Amino acid sequence: MKFSMIFEAQLSNPTPEREHQLIHDCIEQCVVAEEVGFDGVWAVEHHALKRYCHMSAPEIFLTAVAARTRRIRIGHGVVCMPFGYNHPVRVAERAAMLDIVSNGRLNLGAGRGGTLQERTLCQVDEELMYAQVEEGLKIQSNIWRKDSFEWESDLITIKPAPGMPPHEIVPRPVQLPHPPLFMACTNPETVKRAAEYGVGALIFGFGGLDSIREQKEMYDEAAKATDGSRFVSTEVNHYMSALCPTVVMDDADEARRVGARGQRYFAESIGQWARPNQPLPNENTEGEDNYAYMKGMADKILEQAKSDPALAAQATIAVRSFNVDHAYGNAQDAIAYVEEMEKAGVDEVMCLIQMGTITQEQCLHTIRQWGEHVIPHFRAKKKVAA
Repeated sequence: MKFSMIFEAQLSNPTPEREHQLIHDCIEQCVVAEEVGFDGVWAVEHHALKRYCHMSAPEIFLTAVAARTRRIRIGHGVVCMPFGYNHPVRVAERAAMLDIVSNGRLNLGAGRGGTLQERTLCQVDEELMYAQVEEGLKIQSNIWRKDSFEWESDLITIKPAPGMPPHEIVPRPVQLPHPPLFMACTNPETVKRAAEYGVGALIFGFGGLDSIREQKEMYDEAAKATDGSRFVSTEVNHYMSALCPTVVMDDADEARRVGARGQRYFAESIGQWARPNQPLPNENTEGEDNYAYMKGMADKILEQAKSDPALAAQATIAVRSFNVDHAYGNAQDAIAYVEEMEKAGVDEVMCLIQMGTITQEQCLHTIRQWGEHVIPHFRAKKKVAA
């Protein structure tokens, strides 16, 4: 079992000054995470989603993290692979540079870019999104296998001009032929697709333990059934990292209060971008019973979805983001939750701590609680088993 953290760089009551501090705070969290025993960090890529995500250039953020750390894995999780966001050769060049700067610590994930707001910004062709994600993964796995690179398909052609020498893509990564490949998975079809591609799955864990178990079973069944014809690389990576929202304090009730408020902000801030004309997230919920509010909202969304076709298509993910039965509480509560993830067969627990209303002090305290109590518990179990 591995332990990592993921960063959306969420910000309530955003101002440029608070945004600048937020990025430095996230880097500090990564440094502390390495100090206390975490195995990796991940940073997402989103664009123009104010409040929900201020991480639009994760490769630069992760370069700063790599420069401040020595051991922890650096997870680019994920690169938006549709070509409007990132040309596939540029993805390869940046990934290789980050792998070199980190001395071979890079994990590289792929995704399609989650919202209409982002796709219109970057002029992404919605009909080609999934095909371009698959094509991008294939290009990443092939680009360093030979001294020069050419590619021709229905989606993209990469060739030198007549009379010019072939393209030699530099630099080359430390991990050859490429860093481990992953894919973001927010629904069952994507989980199956990741297994068919032979890449690791970064799964949406807001649905809780039952949802994680179901997605793990889906992934394993799809991996077992595949004939390998859709593998994007000869380097198969059947690995699952599951999201785990968490706040850990000595006072378990206080941790649940802080966690529920933070997750409410998370759910409402992405909900703002899920459909047109949605309200801004409520940034002033201190003192409210956010646990009760979250459970009520999940029921309300399901009821609305019965008569709203546009919402019905997104209801499952929306309801999951309002589920607050996670690793909120004291260290023993977190250990019990992770033990269930371990039984489900998850390879990596991906802690989501930094949510919009959770302070830097609360984030660092939670990171240290995991490092002092939760992670050592599982390290000791592993030693006994060995």
